[in-house]
Amino acid sequence: MSGDSQKQDLSKVLEEAEKLIKDTKNLSDLDKIRVQFLGKKSLIMGLMKTLSSVEIEKRAAQGEQLNNIKEKINFLLSSKKSELNKNSNKDKDQFDVTMPGKASAIGSLHPITKTMNYAIQIFESLKFECVEGPEIEDEFHNFTALNIPDYHPARAMHDTFYLENSFLLRTHTSSVQVRVMDEKEPPIRIIAPGKVYRKDSDITHTPMFHQIEGLYIDKKVSFSNLKGIISVFLKIFFEKDDLKIRFRPSYFPFTEPSAEVDIEYLDSKGNKQWLEILGCGMVHPNVLEMANINPDDYSGYAFGLGVERLAMLKLGITDLRLFYENDLRFLKQFQRK
Repeated sequence: MSGDSQKQDLSKVLEEAEKLIKDTKNLSDLDKIRVQFLGKKSLIMGLMKTLSSVEIEKRAAQGEQLNNIKEKINFLLSSKKSELNKNSNKDKDQFDVTMPGKASAIGSLHPITKTMNYAIQIFESLKFECVEGPEIEDEFHNFTALNIPDYHPARAMHDTFYLENSFLLRTHTSSVQVRVMDEKEPPIRIIAPGKVYRKDSDITHTPMFHQIEGLYIDKKVSFSNLKGIISVFLKIFFEKDDLKIRFRPSYFPFTEPSAEVDIEYLDSKGNKQWLEILGCGMVHPNVLEMANINPDDYSGYAFGLGVERLAMLKLGITDLRLFYENDLRFLKQFQRK
């Protein structure tokens, strides 16, 4: 093929390509046009393969013609592709007002949070002040100031999460009570809710759980005052005026005398059972002295309850671990409760 003849053929090819590319409406047809004009079996590629047989003095000119036409068609294809993509995205951005709306998922407080908030609300109605403190504690505030000796099992590595430099994750919120006693003069009437940590893990224990501990120090505070406040709280919380409650003698290093509190409930078979719900007692004189409060002038009571235990009883949950598995099917049951 002579140079002039090839040039005329390529001009016709370019005109045809321009028309087809201009009229195409989608990317699929555009790709077919690319194959038609630049594919392995296209006229342009066929001519490029025959260049080696062209006379040397004509080869350069014909090769330049083929490359120029190939570049022009590629440019047309690229421009059209950008145009089609732009129009496609523009269509996607348009909002169809006739389409039905998508319902938004409404979140809810965790049942443990709800239980804690409800308990705090009750105690605040009983004139207790809510206070908070650090979750990383030192041994003095977590043990020593609470009359817990060095040899006590609670200090052992298998019970407590120890950190560096004698710091630890608090095992109870009683450490907050110690800090308040150091900072305030009696009368003191507080509750200390928050997370605590112990090395337990089964259907009724987790390594992290929540406590609410209470403290009341004033002149002439008695065990009768303690029994009264605990009874009022439990009856309001469980919404049962005739709730049966019993106090059993017990031992805690930081209270004397001490007691564990049980409530009567019906098990899965309908039988009446007693279940331990919290611990309490009169603040030990050694604890008062450690906080520079004269035990001859002041007395007080303290109590501590597990929020998870309350939630399990209130909501009828038998396995504590369900609260922390983040199963939305389980958690959604309590959205409106």
